[in-house]
Amino acid sequence: MLKQRIITALLMLAILLPSIFYPAPEAFGVVALVLVSAGAWEWARLNQCGPTVALAAGGLCAGFCAVSWYVGLLGHPLHLLWTLSGSAWVVLGAWLLYVGVNAWVKVPKAFRMVGGILALWVAWLAVTKARMMGINFLFSILVLVWVADIFAYFAGRSLGGRFFHRKLAPSISPGKTWEGVCGGMVGVVLCAFVWRSLDGAAISDQSSLYSRLGAMGSAFMVLAVLFLATMSVVGDLVESLFKRSASVKDSSGLLPGHGGVLDRVDALLPILPLAMMLSTL
Repeated sequence: MLKQRIITALLMLAILLPSIFYPAPEAFGVVALVLVSAGAWEWARLNQCGPTVALAAGGLCAGFCAVSWYVGLLGHPLHLLWTLSGSAWVVLGAWLLYVGVNAWVKVPKAFRMVGGILALWVAWLAVTKARMMGINFLFSILVLVWVADIFAYFAGRSLGGRFFHRKLAPSISPGKTWEGVCGGMVGVVLCAFVWRSLDGAAISDQSSLYSRLGAMGSAFMVLAVLFLATMSVVGDLVESLFKRSASVKDSSGLLPGHGGVLDRVDALLPILPLAMMLSTL
């Protein structure tokens, strides 16, 4: 399993890194479009749709992205879209974690399908727009999720159960602990200060997320990254809830050793529009 995970990770990096560093951001936009379309296909399967409907969902998501690109939507600031979609993630994410699997399965399938495709479309707009704003900015968002995940893993493994006797969400994801969440929070705050110091004092078009947030004060930056780290946990838990409702371990087997596309981007889906919203205040 470890060997397969490593091979798949290397193949993904061999595709993603050249597209990110390619001078024209369109290359990354195409790769991201393929990924979110695969995510839409997985989303349809998680909602018990047949093969034809699943393929149609992937095609529909790709079509939304392509049309948005063609009409020049990426050339606009999209402040309202980031605010509305980010707010929806906060409200609906909290609602889903409160009501649990039993309430989610009662939501009509049509609403679930539309909501999932819209979330993936917004995520594509946000991540492509982030690449257009600069490689440094894009990586600062991606690394926030990775740092939160890595620090949470090691904190959970070493400290899990020592300070909090109750798990984070035992009915959804039994392995996650409050100690892990706290470790992730510490990690993202450290990452923000280090990255901001490496950026330098001047704010430019190529500045990272942390420098843009820090321009409004260190306290604001800390609160913002803690909020984003919290929402990354929400995204992870919400996807676990979806998989539990479908009685599956992974969203698909598209990425051997890693599960599916949604398993890799679940924490990014809420963070991307929220990071765009906060960075353009």
